[in-house]
This record gives sequence, structure tokens and C-alpha cells, in this order.
Amino acid sequence: MGDYIVFDLEWNQGDAPAERNGKTLTFEIVEIGAVKLNEKRQKVGEFSRLIKPQIHQHMHYITGKLIHLSMDDLENGDTFQEVARDFLEWCGEDPKFCSWGPLDLTEFQRNLDFFGMPLLSDRPIAFYDVQKLFSIAYDDGKSRKALASAVDELGIKMDIPFHRALSDAIYTAEVFRGFNERIMQKVSFDTYVTPKTKKQEIRILFDTYEKYISREFDTKEDILENIEIMSTRCYHCHKNLRRKVKWFTPNGKHYYAVAYCEKHGFMKAKVRIKKAENGRLYVVKTCRFISPEDMEEMKAKQRKVKKRQNPG
Repeated sequence: MGDYIVFDLEWNQGDAPAERNGKTLTFEIVEIGAVKLNEKRQKVGEFSRLIKPQIHQHMHYITGKLIHLSMDDLENGDTFQEVARDFLEWCGEDPKFCSWGPLDLTEFQRNLDFFGMPLLSDRPIAFYDVQKLFSIAYDDGKSRKALASAVDELGIKMDIPFHRALSDAIYTAEVFRGFNERIMQKVSFDTYVTPKTKKQEIRILFDTYEKYISREFDTKEDILENIEIMSTRCYHCHKNLRRKVKWFTPNGKHYYAVAYCEKHGFMKAKVRIKKAENGRLYVVKTCRFISPEDMEEMKAKQRKVKKRQNPG
């Protein structure tokens, strides 16, 4: 495997998304900053480049306040195509991308796509969401703090300004370097490119849950009729389990069920139906074991949903 690439993007936007060749672009990248770490997470390089806008020719007022850049600054930059090619060459073979939050890798690929460049992969990409990992390591695992708050909390020296790509990448790298190996197992997946075949599907077992990212489907009905997706199988002993709480949905996008394994207890299954970039549908399914008390809460949630959907 290659080096860790801890990167940050700054982007501008217009009043409306731009369209070109059937592609749309809301956020145009105007700066890429990155830090390269070796396998021991030691810093071995930096990357910092400005990008001359091709789509949004005026700085959005919110963006201008946030990133401390003007259009005059960006006039000296190179095109996105030039900077992206140089950045990916600098990254080297098989880079392991890391970012604060899940958006940067998606927007980088969306810009690659919009400007007619090859995408990074033909399937979802594993990466490290440092914001999420910080929450797992130091917080409740659910909250998401701003980078500046995390840096302050860890006592990292704040001697360069935030909201420029390289400086934010440097701070993110400092946070990332402090994680132990257990935290490092919690990889995330960017799904700008979704699985197109069964072979490309993602199925990964973490210490406390299983995650499955499906191939694409045409309709929600195709998903709900798919036995593999809607089955409740123990991810430890691989037995099909009898459901104690049958599938229900509070909103038509998230579906929940609880099944029981005699060996491992109550297993909660959650199916999230999501829309791919091409308009088709795919699923992110998670299964985890829960306490009897949590199972009773799921029963109560199901009853509440049924009552709301059938008030008579």
C-alpha cells in the first residue's frame, strides 16, 4: 500500500450549479493542500496549489469570508486539470486518502468527472474520515466537531491560520497521527462511484458491526424484494435469523428490523436506500448486536410508526 495522503480542498460556488455534457458542478475546487505521511505516519511531503476558476468567475460571499482568498489570488493559479494531474502524481501508487469529514473525496471526484478526467476507481473508495475517527477516539462516536475545536481539545499548537487548504491538511494530519490501530480499523467509503456488479459490492466486518454497500438497482421495489438485502443473517455464525421486529420504515428511505440469534443475541439491521450519481438506487446496510433494552426501544419505535401511518 502507498502513503497516507491527508488532504483538504477549498472550493467556490455560484448562485446555481453549472452544467456541461450532462454533468453538474456546484462546488468548484480552487485550492488543494495535502500532507504525505509514510507507513509510520511520519511527515514526508507537502502539496499546495491554487486553481484558476473556469466555471464560477465571482467569489461567493460566504466562501470569500471563510477561505481568505480573492479572485485576484486565484488568477495566478493553474487549471484544475493541471493541478489534479500533478496532485495525483505526487500522491504516488495506491494512496490512502484521509480528510476532515466525508465531503472532500466526493467533491474531488465530482470535479474530475465534470472536467472530463478519469475517476479514481470503478467502485467505492476506502478512506479515513478523520472527523469521524476523532469522535470515535475521544467523544461519543456520533457527534462531529469542527477541526479547530478538535485541534484545541488535543492541545495541538495553533500557529497557522485555519481555512486554507494546506494549513487545514497539516492540522488534520496532526490529529490523524494520534490514532491507535483500533481506531484506524474504522475506515469509511466514498460512494461517488457506486458498485455496478455483485463483485464490486463492499462487505466489511468491523469490531462491533457489519457494513454492506450494494450494487445499483432501478427501483425501490427491486431493493425491497431482494432476498440478500432484506435477509437478517447473523454475521458471526452466518445463520438466517427469525425477526423479532419485522421490517418497518419511518420515512421510506430507512428500513429497520431486529432478529434474534440464540448464540449472539438481538441483531439490529438498518437498510438505507440512497441515490447514485446516475439516478439509480443503491443500499448501505448495517447490522449490529444490541441489548434487550434497545430491542424493546425498537419495538416501541415500530409501534409509533405504525400508529402514525395507520391512525384509524
